[in-house]
Amino acid sequence: MDTILDMKKPNYSPTRAILESISDGVFTIDLSWKITSFNRAAEEITGVSRDEAVGSSCSDVFRSSMCGPSCALMETLETGRPVIGKSGYIINSRGERIPISISTAVLRNEYGEIIGGAETFRDLSEIWSLKQALDKRTDLSGMTSKSPKMQSIFEIIPAAAQSHSTVLICGETGTGKEMIARSVHEHSRRSDGPFVALNCSALPDTLLESELFGYTAGAFTGADKDKPGRFAAAKGGTLFLDEIGDISPAVQVKLLRVLQERLYEPLGSTQPVEADVRIVAATNKDLKNLISEGTFREDLFYRIHVMRVDLPPLRERKEDIPLLAEQFIERFNALQHRHIQRCSPETISMLMAYHWPGNIRELENMIERAFILCTGDEIEIGHLPDEILASRQVAVSSNIHSAHDLLDAQSIMGALERNNYNRLAAAKELGIHKATLFRKINKLGLKLPKSHN
Repeated sequence: MDTILDMKKPNYSPTRAILESISDGVFTIDLSWKITSFNRAAEEITGVSRDEAVGSSCSDVFRSSMCGPSCALMETLETGRPVIGKSGYIINSRGERIPISISTAVLRNEYGEIIGGAETFRDLSEIWSLKQALDKRTDLSGMTSKSPKMQSIFEIIPAAAQSHSTVLICGETGTGKEMIARSVHEHSRRSDGPFVALNCSALPDTLLESELFGYTAGAFTGADKDKPGRFAAAKGGTLFLDEIGDISPAVQVKLLRVLQERLYEPLGSTQPVEADVRIVAATNKDLKNLISEGTFREDLFYRIHVMRVDLPPLRERKEDIPLLAEQFIERFNALQHRHIQRCSPETISMLMAYHWPGNIRELENMIERAFILCTGDEIEIGHLPDEILASRQVAVSSNIHSAHDLLDAQSIMGALERNNYNRLAAAKELGIHKATLFRKINKLGLKLPKSHN
């Protein structure tokens, strides 16, 4: 709808009073793109005074991402149609980038002739700040989670990364230990340096030692030239030692010296080399049990156990399964040039019911398998492997039929377990009324321990 403003009226008018009182910025331009009016909110959002703005080119005042070919006012003047709610940003007088939403209209005089355009714009800074705060709670370096356990990990990673201390990441195979290690590196002061990963369980002792510390020419038969090891490759950055619980006592001794003295010697050399690296270690084993069995050094354990991160298995964060499945679908679409849209609700229900002994890696492999079998735009139950199909009868309550109900059930049971089945505390954690929690428990047919029924 066209907007009609009479700019020849005296300074005070009801229309002008309204424009001055609203929180949205409003300005008008003539056909030469010069600003002809500029309200109070426009001054506040841009940091430009009305006296400076009026008579200036709108592109000079706003320095917007939508100036030029993307100009919404240009589109409106060319087509006669308004643009509603287009998003972009401007650069204010302090050089700050301000996200905005704009709407435009044609400006006509009392004779119906087009004399320019009018635009309103809304400052979205607070909304974007809130969105970023929420994103920080659910995302970290490419990892996505709504699980309270994972969110607590997301909160401590940036602080842990800023220290120089060794980090030990514990968790079952496939839980994403290397992704956490990379996140520690990316948030650290060493983020500009290399991130070097080594799976300690994949190499025998002799190769592991040379792989870690490197060797000099003549150190052993076939060593005809110097070869730097992973410590040298990670200089100035982070060295990630995966499955550290599998290294032999002999290598443990040498690794302990590096952690204590920050020095190492390549095989065949007598000259120590400075170890300018930050160590992040990971294991899927209980190192304290290995200590009691005599296969892992206690002094090394305490050297790497300065900051510990315990990753929950996927079965303890099932609320993340729909998010992870969506991520994997996006990734495989890009890799395989496919256009699969989603998992069907029934498929999500099956995924939520499965125990996931292989954790996130198993889920990723399952989605990749489904891509091979799927010929449509949706992953169906028939694309799932037999072990997932077989788990349905024993894992899913007959009262829970939809993926939404499964997600609700998992969230409720998790909150109850974390609060020792105190339903008032669980309701507060979930952000719902206690009566609502009771109703959901009954609706979903959730079975609580007898002492808490």
